[in-house]
Amino acid sequence: MAHALEKLFGGGVPGGGNRAARAALVAIALIALLAILLNLGDLGAAMDELGLYLGYGFIRRALGVGALVALCAALLGVTLVLKRYSMIGDGLSHVGFGALSVASALGFVTADALPGFLPAGLRGGVAALCGKIAAHPLQFALVVVIALAFLILRINGRRGMRGDAAIALLSTSALAVGVVAASLSSGMNVDVMNYMFGSILALSESDVAVSVALAVAVIALYALFNNRIFAVTFDEPFARATGTRVGSCDLLISLLTAVTIVTGMRLMGTMLISSLIIFPALTAMRLYARFRPVLICSAVVSVTCFTAGILLSCLWAMPAGAAIVLTNLAAFALCALIARARG
Repeated sequence: MAHALEKLFGGGVPGGGNRAARAALVAIALIALLAILLNLGDLGAAMDELGLYLGYGFIRRALGVGALVALCAALLGVTLVLKRYSMIGDGLSHVGFGALSVASALGFVTADALPGFLPAGLRGGVAALCGKIAAHPLQFALVVVIALAFLILRINGRRGMRGDAAIALLSTSALAVGVVAASLSSGMNVDVMNYMFGSILALSESDVAVSVALAVAVIALYALFNNRIFAVTFDEPFARATGTRVGSCDLLISLLTAVTIVTGMRLMGTMLISSLIIFPALTAMRLYARFRPVLICSAVVSVTCFTAGILLSCLWAMPAGAAIVLTNLAAFALCALIARARG
């Protein structure tokens, strides 16, 4: 069976894989051209509809915030993928869901619901604190996700526990806590579902300000410390030997990753936000082998796929997060074919 598949994709004949990939690319191009020619009228109507959608403020906010988050996730994703630490995005997104569910459940805590043997003042203070956390769930989630990101780095490699094991341990535990908190409070309500799968209606003006600050921080980091990040990514012992503070670089990257995850959770959802970290980096690596071109290509692919995904979700009434992931998947498959055709 394996031998037959190898022959099918050209593995058994020198250059056969390249010819098959080129034929597939030509077929895709012809099908796309034919679809465009046969649906020119529908394309014009779709453009008019997109123009109407872009008139809404929440669509413009989603495009602005999402493009900046996608840019940051792509830059950070290259480093995380090359360090074989890409699953930290998936793990931290599960932690974010757990924190958001706990924050929503704390909104049901009242002074009367607390044990009666506690002083009345203490019960009132705890209830007020729970109410503030429930009113600002994203700020609470940000603190929790950053703390867990640092904890993952601290326990990585200690007492026989590798990074992937630490991520699995903390992320599954946080996800279980979130599910229990949601079930004990109000169940899987609309807010919790939006946190899981994202909603372009959930973005606010403050999200725009946070995303701009995040993008500036990440771009400045890569502009100022590009050589150090390169050294830490590919050869940590060499980076330590040259005096680079590897631990500080890892902490900074983890901090920015945590902020990126939390910022993008409203739009992409906790279940899909990690795709913004993984897909663009892997797509860029199909085409380039050097660090800087991979960074640039990853950023371009990420922003382009995000924008296309949002627009497709508007036209076809699809969930925004799922549309963005499928767009990234299509870009990855196309770039893999191009790489195969180039040999």
